[in-house]
Amino acid sequence: MKNFINNIFLIGEQILMCPQLLLFYLSSEKEVIVADVKRWVEIFQWKSTSDLSNLLSLTAKKQEFRNLYYYRIAKGNFAARLVMRIINIFYKECPYLFLDLSSNIGPGLFIQHGFSTIIMADIGENCWINQQVSIGYKDKTGRPKIGDNVRITAGAKVLGNITVGNNVTVGANAVVIKNVPDNCVVVGVPAYIVKKNGLKVKEELV
Repeated sequence: MKNFINNIFLIGEQILMCPQLLLFYLSSEKEVIVADVKRWVEIFQWKSTSDLSNLLSLTAKKQEFRNLYYYRIAKGNFAARLVMRIINIFYKECPYLFLDLSSNIGPGLFIQHGFSTIIMADIGENCWINQQVSIGYKDKTGRPKIGDNVRITAGAKVLGNITVGNNVTVGANAVVIKNVPDNCVVVGVPAYIVKKNGLKVKEELV
């Protein structure tokens, strides 16, 4: 009985979110949107259904995903952007999460608890960003370039014209203002390396 009721609620949610499918069909960004959907479903360990069904569930239940979805739409063709202006009136974004449209964000970005998070950077594939994170300019010289499979945890700051390599974890509340090599864990203010290529170290960033 419980499963039956849950299924009824799920169907109801998806019916209410059906206008989001119009955006998807109009958009030129279908491939990257589907990659985002698959990543979020994998992380949440949801029962796998169709990508479109999962898209509706994510836009219904995860406001952070809705921000990412609208970002993808806004990076695409004019027709989808125009319809998004209307749909956005009824299906609001998370007001505390800011994805700058000048950013280039690779597929599979996951945003966990996007409260008070600013993303203004070029980001690779399958990255993970937590709450109260600031990624962006320190001055006029440029903004960060972030590699693939990077995790930036709660409260961290990644600032300036720097490069963060692939497979990097930025610890909670760390402040990163220098380049970070691949395969590292960095922590602290200012950030320094505590693990590199699987080995414990203590190295300054240069």
